[in-house]
Amino acid sequence: MTGPTIAHTVPATGQPAEAFSATTSEVPISKNLADASLADQPVTNTRDLIAADMVPSADGMEQVTSVSQLTDVKPTDWAFQALQSLVERYGCIVGYPDKTFRGNRALSRYEFAAGLNACMDRISELIAAGTADLARKEDLVALQKLQEEFAAELAVLRGRVDALEVRAATLETQQFSTTTKLFGQVILGVQGRNEAKVDLAGFRFSDDSDQINVISNIQLSLYTQFSDRSLLLTGLQAGTGRSYGEQLLTNDVLLGYEADTGNRVQISDLTYRHLIGNNFAVIAGAAGVNMVNVFRGANRVESAGFGPISRFAQRNPILNIGGDGAGAGFDWQITPTISLQGVYTSNRAEDPADGGLFGGRNGATTAGAQLTINAFNAVDIALNYVNAYSPSGFLGTSVGDDQLALPNPFTLRAPIKTNAFGGTVSWRVARWLTVGGWVGYTTSDLKGFSGRVETLNWMGFLNFPDLGGPGNLGAIYVGQPPRIISSDLPTGRNVPSFVTEGNVLAGPGDQPGRTTHVEAFYRFRVSDNISLTPGVIVIFNPRHNDNNDTITIGVLRTTFTF
Repeated sequence: MTGPTIAHTVPATGQPAEAFSATTSEVPISKNLADASLADQPVTNTRDLIAADMVPSADGMEQVTSVSQLTDVKPTDWAFQALQSLVERYGCIVGYPDKTFRGNRALSRYEFAAGLNACMDRISELIAAGTADLARKEDLVALQKLQEEFAAELAVLRGRVDALEVRAATLETQQFSTTTKLFGQVILGVQGRNEAKVDLAGFRFSDDSDQINVISNIQLSLYTQFSDRSLLLTGLQAGTGRSYGEQLLTNDVLLGYEADTGNRVQISDLTYRHLIGNNFAVIAGAAGVNMVNVFRGANRVESAGFGPISRFAQRNPILNIGGDGAGAGFDWQITPTISLQGVYTSNRAEDPADGGLFGGRNGATTAGAQLTINAFNAVDIALNYVNAYSPSGFLGTSVGDDQLALPNPFTLRAPIKTNAFGGTVSWRVARWLTVGGWVGYTTSDLKGFSGRVETLNWMGFLNFPDLGGPGNLGAIYVGQPPRIISSDLPTGRNVPSFVTEGNVLAGPGDQPGRTTHVEAFYRFRVSDNISLTPGVIVIFNPRHNDNNDTITIGVLRTTFTF
């Protein structure tokens, strides 16, 4: 949780980023721009300099005159006779200053140059002296035998080098881009649920969405790196299928990876990210600027492709408030363990889009801040504040009680101003266990009228990283989706009684019951690029109404990455 983060949140313990949204680009790539190099680069930064500094230097190698000077070479070693001949007869083997030969490690170019130079010097001396030992007949015979013995191996090596040269030339002429890399993720979900009866607006509906269906979500991300400090992210998305039928009786059944675009390709992200200094990063763009993409996730497995299955269990719902339109944000690493993120964005798809960057009469706007703390390298804490305006009475979370005020029947407007507060804690108790949870609270005022609406949501979770093998994940999530706990808006504008009883002229009140969300899943890593996630979700008292039937959802999610 250190270092400025200006790409998508990374995953997760042992995972690349995992803070992804089903409505934004999802690719397993590091958030730290300093580590986001798109190709092998010359030694231009501290990390590369450190790596280069670890290469042994030829300057520290010294000539030895006897093989006995090499402390790590023993008479029982298989190459002892060869070393003895080269050292004592030709004097062209050098050792390290600590009198070691290090015969079991790979030969560097520096070491080869040093050894070759010593042998060339010795040959020059022999030629100048004109001695009889310059080249004995038995030496030439030995060389010929060696050449014949290793002829097949030399031919294979020559073929491999030729093949590598051909492949390198092909890559140079056919590569996608020298500055842009393409990442992709494909999610295929097969899910089904039981038929349930749900009360809505005073009527009893039978949910006919109990047929097994398929949801697909395809996301492509183009990372264009202009330098080691800046990049442009372009995200494309297309999806089909949804977890509910023609009649949406409750959004409690929404899954984290569904984003039905009718298979039309949409731009989900168009943002520029730049690292200033070593501790401050900025982001600005025309699409994809939101709290999910700018804030760091305290729960490191919040990913639509690799994390929880449901929309609710992805993250604290208050972080979904607002949209993913135009805006700007920042990420400031104040100390090695404390960071601050902020974001401002305008308009979301559910609201009129004629408000521009700074809102206006109809535009929805959102400003948010998050303070993240990493304590003892084992506890991640995120504290959130959100200030948002919506002209239609929606929070925009798509989870639980999202519609807070009934619109005016003549203008279809219900402008609300919302302040939201929340916090998430994740404690890595052990390598195989993480315990965490969150709480979120919102308070909204209906503009032009007196009255206020309050909601509350909470979640507790257990994550079991590497359960049954590296890259696997087991998890259990239990919580309450956002629930209206108080509403005293003018008569006819309150939601709770209308939703449960159909009473349009309902007065103040709260929801009559409490929804409990229980979710369990197991992500199995089939290969580096394929993961399977079976899971089950049980929703007690949907829509916060005790009269509604329990809904059970079974899911098998398959995630492909490339």
